Amino acid sequence: MKLGKRWLPAHILVWAYAVLLLVPLYYFLASAFKSNDDIFAHPFAPPSSLGLGNFRTAFDNGDLGLAVVNSALVTVFSLVLTLLLAIPASFALARTRGRLAWLIEKVFSLGFLIPTFAALFPTFLLAAATGLFHTRTFMVLFLPATALPLSVVILVQFMRTIPAEMEEAARLDGASTFAVLRHVYTPMCLPGIATVLLLNFLTFWNEYLYSLVIIGPDPAQRTVQVALPTLKSITGTDYGVLTAGTVLTLVPVWVVYTVLQKRMQQALVSGAVKM
Repeated sequence: MKLGKRWLPAHILVWAYAVLLLVPLYYFLASAFKSNDDIFAHPFAPPSSLGLGNFRTAFDNGDLGLAVVNSALVTVFSLVLTLLLAIPASFALARTRGRLAWLIEKVFSLGFLIPTFAALFPTFLLAAATGLFHTRTFMVLFLPATALPLSVVILVQFMRTIPAEMEEAARLDGASTFAVLRHVYTPMCLPGIATVLLLNFLTFWNEYLYSLVIIGPDPAQRTVQVALPTLKSITGTDYGVLTAGTVLTLVPVWVVYTVLQKRMQQALVSGAVKM
């Protein structure tokens, strides 16, 4: 009983925080099924019906289907390229000792100090010089470059926790360096890889500024974050349709988070235990 009373303020704060999160979420989801009149007249009332009219309007008027496909292509290929670059780089840094490895790791860490918007103009010039301006290909090549600093820093820390005896045993069995990376380090770093995938997926999927500037508003190539604001002008600020379109764009985020959340929780727990 004494322990329960002692934790009572913490429980109250947790539930209060949960309410602060749930109320805007409820308002957001309920608005997706309402008209403008219902949203302004009864903002917190449940919707009178669960019709999908707003979702169909958002899907058709904003070409969200094609935009989701474009975002999925850019995001998936960018994630694959990020892992293909980050895993070997982290493996090399984790196994190397000395000032050179320390210096290279610090260079990766410097990537956190560069604001996203600061590289916009040089990136625009680079896209124009390479002939990849207004293409999704440039975004697939550019996004991994922005994700490598965080990805390498996270994976290096995970790979350094793997005992050296694991690699020595693999070497005794005749494993090559690539085989050690593939069969020893990569499987044991799956929680870290899942964390990198989830964090980068959220960044790539929600990226707006560079997608707008580099890819442009072309309906055939634009991503979902660029297509979504067009609903405001097309529908004359129909907030029900705009909210419904936003809900559609959040479904892939929810699916990916549901799939990867257990691995990410393992990463957080293992990190806490090591600390």
